Amino acid sequence: MSEKTSGHVCALVTILIWGTTFISTKVLLDTLTPLEILFGRFLLGYLALLMVRPRMLRPGGLRRELLFAAAGLCGVTLYFLLENLALTHTLASNVGVVVSVSPVFTALLAHLFLDGERLTARFFAGFAAAMGGICLVTFHGADLRLEPLGDMLALLAAAVWAGYSVLMRRIGAWGLDHVLCTRRIFSYGLLFMLPALGLLPFRLSPALLAGPGVLPNLLYLGLGASALCFVTWNRAVSMLGAMRTSAYIYLVPFITVLFSSLILKEPFTPRMAGGMALTLVGVLLSEGKFPGRRKEVASFGRE
Repeated sequence: MSEKTSGHVCALVTILIWGTTFISTKVLLDTLTPLEILFGRFLLGYLALLMVRPRMLRPGGLRRELLFAAAGLCGVTLYFLLENLALTHTLASNVGVVVSVSPVFTALLAHLFLDGERLTARFFAGFAAAMGGICLVTFHGADLRLEPLGDMLALLAAAVWAGYSVLMRRIGAWGLDHVLCTRRIFSYGLLFMLPALGLLPFRLSPALLAGPGVLPNLLYLGLGASALCFVTWNRAVSMLGAMRTSAYIYLVPFITVLFSSLILKEPFTPRMAGGMALTLVGVLLSEGKFPGRRKEVASFGRE
């Protein structure tokens, strides 16, 4: 398997799991606070990665640690805290759509700060197609209901995730072990959560974990969506680049609806099928899978 193929497989596996996490998070929010979910899942993720790779990452200087710390702050603490808070103030469907604009933020940041990641007309065509499909899938037969606070928190989460993807492209260029890098990032993410633990309600206890569905969903988020998926996502970014990997985020609402239909037996309409097809076209365009000449976006050109 070539490196690019391996990168696409890693990205797809990640998105298949991440596409189902909104359901688990919504279940947990009935019992736990956003901070309790956040700290619990990443503590489990850190411990799992420690068991998988018990050795330590060798020190690499202040600059390297600062990049790890920034990645932990953006990709762990801020992104998931903002997303979980958004879910308490707006509809899950709104969060799914708003967070899906993250590839555009990623593309802009990657173009500005990374070599070899250039904006193209094809990318924006893919974005337009994917977002059109996402809206068809998400708002099938339902009216769009805006919730300014929750939707703004989701938009901030999308921007923060873009920063994380760009940072991971930098970190991936060092050629370090992905498990050890991810664990180091988790450690900084947990460290940045500590001040919030003293300021916000935090009651994570055995009694709460014994609640209906709490432990299974927390384990799913911690071991699958955190420990496994962060390793596979970081590996994909290092192989494909931040911009191409981020395009897979368009598939999150697609996967959410598909699993809801297959597992929860929720209705599946022709409009949703059309939205899924349009989303796939958007992803393929963004990944450069359709023929056509790549065109630079002049207003963002770099020498």
